[in-house]
Amino acid sequence: MGGVTGERLAGATGPTVTVVGIDAGGGPAHPAAAPALARARLVVGAARHLAAVRLPADADTLALGPLAPALGRLADAVAAGVPAAVLASGDPGLFGVVRALRAAGLPLRVLPAVSSVAAAFARAGLPWDGAAVVTAHGRDPRPALNACRALPAVAVLTAPGAGAAELGAGLVGWARRLVVAEHLGTDAERLTETTPEQAAGRAWADPHVLLSLAGEPGAGGMRADNQPAAAPPGGWALPESAYAHRDSMITKAEVRALAVARLRPRLGRLVWDVGAGSGSVGIECALLGAAVIAVDHDPRAAVGANAARHGVDVRVVTGAAPEALHPLPDPDAVFVGGGGTDVLAAVAQRRPERVVAALAAVDRVAPALGLLRAAGYAVQGVQLSAARLADLPGGSVRLAATNPVVVLTGERP
Repeated sequence: MGGVTGERLAGATGPTVTVVGIDAGGGPAHPAAAPALARARLVVGAARHLAAVRLPADADTLALGPLAPALGRLADAVAAGVPAAVLASGDPGLFGVVRALRAAGLPLRVLPAVSSVAAAFARAGLPWDGAAVVTAHGRDPRPALNACRALPAVAVLTAPGAGAAELGAGLVGWARRLVVAEHLGTDAERLTETTPEQAAGRAWADPHVLLSLAGEPGAGGMRADNQPAAAPPGGWALPESAYAHRDSMITKAEVRALAVARLRPRLGRLVWDVGAGSGSVGIECALLGAAVIAVDHDPRAAVGANAARHGVDVRVVTGAAPEALHPLPDPDAVFVGGGGTDVLAAVAQRRPERVVAALAAVDRVAPALGLLRAAGYAVQGVQLSAARLADLPGGSVRLAATNPVVVLTGERP
């Protein structure tokens, strides 16, 4: 969009709607807010915000309920040249009303206050330049929960039924410190540091902000590169030498590249890596922002050490599948790198959106294909036969074949 000239958005044909951020203490923080409100003849906002500010005696007010009537009133005000204002909590551009107002085509001037997220980190005395900010308000809370599972520092804007208790319950099994900031800026303000288990077992006052942190207290759990969910700087489909593994029991880079592409990892998704071994597939999903649970029956499996080496937080579950899968939270995508059809059947019963299986034994392909199709998945498959360059004496090179692998991808319609 264009820039701002004076109080008018470039290209606007009428007066702007002034969006005023209300700080945690209940008042407008921006110095231009008072004169803007003094000129306003229509003011829209939550009842608590309307009661907290000084408005002209002749200003019409509209307490927010459903947004559509307010958008209509604001559009009429703009068309008639009537100065209008909208009151909103904190920074209204951060998961706030600015998005809806812009989508309605309204020209805006935004006067933000300190966001509740900034206030929560400030009260906790923590930096947050590498933190991810997500919301569980008015939407499926699972992507926010999976962001907390995947990343070392996440702020969550919560809602009743999707707050610290529910998110804490979903984080049991992950090494996280939670900071719950209740009633920021009021006399009832309270900051509580707790564990996921403790958070799940108590009630929390609304509104509150949840900080989910990994790492040592005081460090904030930040990634060194300051990128909450950036693509890994070292790339993916890394060579096998990037992982500790036993007896070459590792998904080869060529197979891993396709498997990760088929799993579609990203921030907000939960991926299981079943039969993880070295954990290379799950780790590369984690490098791309997904939350990952790696399952392997062998307590000596190198997945934990490899995850630490690559700086990602993978939850490792030691146990034999399919039994070890039963208590785990439902996944969005699953990679099955080991086990028989009973493991694949247990995975399919959980109904993830996508299932990717790597099969080295040809006689397992038909049963696996039939099982996934019977479970309602549309299945595609490919055999990967890679041949790598290898040096020969005298400076020549040859092609060294790797074992062929069939990769099946099941996608739920």
